[in-house]
Amino acid sequence: MSKRNSQANKSAARERLRAERERQAKKDKTRRQIIVGVSVVGVLAIVGAGTWGIMQLNKPSSWEAAKDAKNVTAPKNTSGDNGTTVVIGKPTAKKTLKLYEDPRCPICASFEQEVGETIVKDVEAGKYKIQYVGATFIDGDSLSQGTIGNRGEGSKNALSALGAALNVSQEAFLAYKSSLFSAKFHPEESDDKFKDDAYLIEVANSVKALKGNESFQDAVRKGTYDEWALRMSKAFDENKDDVTGTPTLVMDKKKVTAEGSDNAPMTATEFTAAINKALKN
Repeated sequence: MSKRNSQANKSAARERLRAERERQAKKDKTRRQIIVGVSVVGVLAIVGAGTWGIMQLNKPSSWEAAKDAKNVTAPKNTSGDNGTTVVIGKPTAKKTLKLYEDPRCPICASFEQEVGETIVKDVEAGKYKIQYVGATFIDGDSLSQGTIGNRGEGSKNALSALGAALNVSQEAFLAYKSSLFSAKFHPEESDDKFKDDAYLIEVANSVKALKGNESFQDAVRKGTYDEWALRMSKAFDENKDDVTGTPTLVMDKKKVTAEGSDNAPMTATEFTAAINKALKN
């Protein structure tokens, strides 16, 4: 009988085969555990990512949060509920011209470029006061319904920046409003450029009282007056003057319009004629 076929060799061979099978079984078990562990981690990662994504989707935007805020920081030089009454002019002026405008409104820009300087001169002369009412409907907002629209942020953001300017002074507010509506800085309606804080600060640097004004810039970047801007927008939505668009002028609860038109006067000549008529009534 050959050595190869001896009983001892056969037993040794069976033992080696058994040991090899055990090692392979342990190896396979370890591999399965690793695969399962990696799979579990992968699933947890996917679930975690999905949960995070859902949380981010459900997380309110800064404007949604501002809309629902309980406390409102109003700028200086305001009065009324949440500081939404903004009246500028000499106390001796007997009448007040309400001026309804949306910062992104292209017609408002044309109106301001043609008539804005006349209004400032009239106010400085004590001819009348102006009450500014800001709107954000071009952003798609409907604050009377408690909703923030989906057409942009520029009207809201510019209105908030106007609040920061008003906090500096009434004069800074008027000058900044003029710059925002100027041919140099006012964007096309389709270009939501006013949503960019850096651009609003760039525009402000054209105003002496705001140029390099760190307090103003800080308020713009932090959105200090975001809640105020939305309350102002809501005041526009809920106005009692039957105003639905901008620019609209109202004095003594009557709209001030160009002769023979239902629209605001769009030239200085038309405006002066219309305002003089309103002042006499």
